[in-house]
Amino acid sequence: MKPGKDLTSLCQEQGLRLTRPRKIILEVLAESTDHPDVIELHRRATDIDPGIALATVYRTVRLLEDKGILERHTFADGRSRYEPAEQEHHDHFIDVDSGRVIEFRSDEIERLQEEIARAHGFEIVSHRLEIYVRPLKKRRRQRREAHGSKPDG
Repeated sequence: MKPGKDLTSLCQEQGLRLTRPRKIILEVLAESTDHPDVIELHRRATDIDPGIALATVYRTVRLLEDKGILERHTFADGRSRYEPAEQEHHDHFIDVDSGRVIEFRSDEIERLQEEIARAHGFEIVSHRLEIYVRPLKKRRRQRREAHGSKPDG
C-alpha cells in the first residue's frame, strides 16, 4: 500500500465496524503490492483465517469501494482488481502474458494529456491510463519465430 492513511483508520472514519474478518481483509489489502482480485484476496485471507467465507470478501470489498476506501479496476482480462483509493495518481502497465499490473507515474505523459486536452478545448477532470504490454525479449523471440529466423546465440 502506498503512503497515506491506513485502511483501518479510513474505515473507522467512515464508521464501519471492524470485525475480525474485515480486519484480516484490510491487513491483506494493506500488505498487497499487486492489485488482487476477490479470489486472490480470499486465498490470502484464508491463509490467516480459514473460516473467512468468499461471500464475506465480496461484501467487504463492495462496501469498501462504496465508501471510497478501495478503487476497483477492471482490466482487459475482465477480473475486478482492487487497490486503496487514497493514493497519488498513477497509471498502469498490464502484462498481457502474466496479467501482472505495474504502477508507474510519468510527468511527461501527464503534461502531454493536459496539452492535448487544451488543444481540443477541454480540461481534464479525471482520467485512467492502462497500457497493455509484453516483455520485450519475448516479443522479439515471437517475431523471429514467426519469420522463420533462428534465435541469437
